[in-house]
Amino acid sequence: MKRAISKIIFLFCFVLMLAACSEGNSEVLETSTNKTNSSEAKVMKFASINTSDRSITLAMKKFAEQVEKETNGGIKVEVFPDSQLGGERDNFEGLQLGSLQASIISTAVTSTFSPNMSILDLPFLFKDNDTAYKVLDGEIGDTLLAELSNQGVIGMNFWENGYRHLTNSVKEIKSPEDLKGLKIRTMESPIHLDMWKELGAIPTPMAFPELFPALQQGIVDGQENPYVVTATNRFYEVQDHLTVTQHVYAANIFMISKKFWDTLSEEEKDIITKAGEEAKVYQREVEQQQANDLLELLKEKGMEITELSVEEKQKFTEKVQPIYEKYSKEIGEDLVGKLLEAAK
Repeated sequence: MKRAISKIIFLFCFVLMLAACSEGNSEVLETSTNKTNSSEAKVMKFASINTSDRSITLAMKKFAEQVEKETNGGIKVEVFPDSQLGGERDNFEGLQLGSLQASIISTAVTSTFSPNMSILDLPFLFKDNDTAYKVLDGEIGDTLLAELSNQGVIGMNFWENGYRHLTNSVKEIKSPEDLKGLKIRTMESPIHLDMWKELGAIPTPMAFPELFPALQQGIVDGQENPYVVTATNRFYEVQDHLTVTQHVYAANIFMISKKFWDTLSEEEKDIITKAGEEAKVYQREVEQQQANDLLELLKEKGMEITELSVEEKQKFTEKVQPIYEKYSKEIGEDLVGKLLEAAK
């Protein structure tokens, strides 16, 4: 009888021990599962050369918040403004390699990788912002964005950098003749280089992070950028004259690494696409407001602002006509013809 009772007690203790081990294993498994789920969040590094207070950076942050919210933290977007991850060429190459997941890059720099994009930098192309939006958000814009996939990049849409204007530290510019011999920093774009050569200046391609010290040290005499870029980068400290040329409508492209894009689910792609469209609309609105406000700031900082008359602007336009002839042959008369028709 005693032996039977001992067996019962032994079995009872054995069952309790198994239950305890099972509960412990369950806790370990649960903890392990939670860690796995946490580690599955996808990191999306989003870089640009723009300063923290620019409309582009504000829109990048808006995009980041929406994507993280809509994916319940499944995609974590880290925003890197102020050239923290290098210049635009560095960023584009990062997208190709997959070391960078998203960026905002100018059409001029993008055209060095995807040549047809250069047609958007043809001088004096768009008469106003609404015309630019019509072209960029339409068939021509879609065609140019689609071509980026050949470079390992997904082109999402076009954001706004604004009309480019000329500044310099030497003299007031009112005609192409005034530009003769001036060293003007340009982006690394063939069409920009050719344009300034036609206008009589000495174009000097240079990465944007190098620009301020180059102006400060007199390596270049001037630069050309939208009001917002000139103001937020304090170029008024090293530039005295600004001519309202509106020589190029500058668009920036929101693009994503194809290597990263291919890791996303269809739902995640839809969320990113929708967030990108909303960020684009928001960015354009803020950019126009900032442009108006910062032009006033440039005046307050002592820059001499020169407005061109219709006749004076026409002289610049006529001077750059060889650019249209050259790039119609290089890119294709059909595509350039469609662009000019759409831009009317």
